[in-house]
Amino acid sequence: QVQLVESGGGWVQAGGSLRLSCAASGRTASIYAMAWFRQAPGKEREFVAAKRWSSSTIYYADGVKGRFTISRDSAENTVYLQMNSLKPEDTAVYYCAATKAVRNGFSDLSRGRYEDWGQGTQVTVSS
Repeated sequence: QVQLVESGGGWVQAGGSLRLSCAASGRTASIYAMAWFRQAPGKEREFVAAKRWSSSTIYYADGVKGRFTISRDSAENTVYLQMNSLKPEDTAVYYCAATKAVRNGFSDLSRGRYEDWGQGTQVTVSS
């Protein structure tokens, strides 16, 4: 199993920036991909960004393209989400997720793709 711990959430005004971190521990050598999802109050958890661990393959949700950047520090087993030009609609709890499966019938953009999840970090963007 992979343990995931998110950090870096907080409060920011619209137009500001935050960088989220997700530190992985445990079976990190088996990680195939990691992703960020978010869940706003009363809404379903939705995909934000994903990165294949050992390749350049990256995906973004349409609503964050050009504003958010996912990256990995392999030495630290940490994945980051740099969030710029934040909007009030970005307010949510942000979750980090990981999968060890090369394929499991789900796309990298699907919650079902990932078997390990962090506890989440709150991001609040005020207008």
